[in-house]
Amino acid sequence: MGAATDPAPTRRPDVGQEVRRWRQTRGLTLAQVGERSRLNVGYLSQIENGKAVPSLDALIGIAGALEVPIAWLFLDSASPPRVVRAADRPRVAGIDGGSMEEVDGGTARDVRILEAIVPPGRSTGVHAHTGDEHHVILEGRWRMTQGDSTFEVGPGDYVAWDPTVPHDVECLGPETGRLLVVYPRHSRRALEPARSEHAG
Repeated sequence: MGAATDPAPTRRPDVGQEVRRWRQTRGLTLAQVGERSRLNVGYLSQIENGKAVPSLDALIGIAGALEVPIAWLFLDSASPPRVVRAADRPRVAGIDGGSMEEVDGGTARDVRILEAIVPPGRSTGVHAHTGDEHHVILEGRWRMTQGDSTFEVGPGDYVAWDPTVPHDVECLGPETGRLLVVYPRHSRRALEPARSEHAG
């Protein structure tokens, strides 16, 4: 039996830094926060300087005094924003004659966002897969077909459908079309691997 592995140490969020930041943002003194929260000024000073770890009751009192949700006092431990530059978007398999880029760069945990750039007359071909699918038209005219439903959309229009029903998306032109496609990251699974390359 192998030796147990010690769990990785976790970093304690710097609650004191956030308490000080919000106190200063609100224009309050330690004495005012102490009066509102009914906590000792010396204790509050120790919290702000990282020399004391506040109890849950103390944090509730401080958050109330600062008029912020208690979660805001833990912002120091929150994940930083994720930025994907346009030039760094990964290319993925797309429509013949067009391009498909992963807008979120694979960083989003819950959704996948793709931008399709498609020349006039090209289409995805009829296909189906799992996972709800959403579309936002950015440029161009498009013909959207799902089962027996066919309709045209243009810039600013939004379309959502159940992609388990066979569907096809065609750029009508006359200019190159651009649209965003959004679906759950881990739920999309092809139901029909074969598809036509483009509309005739």
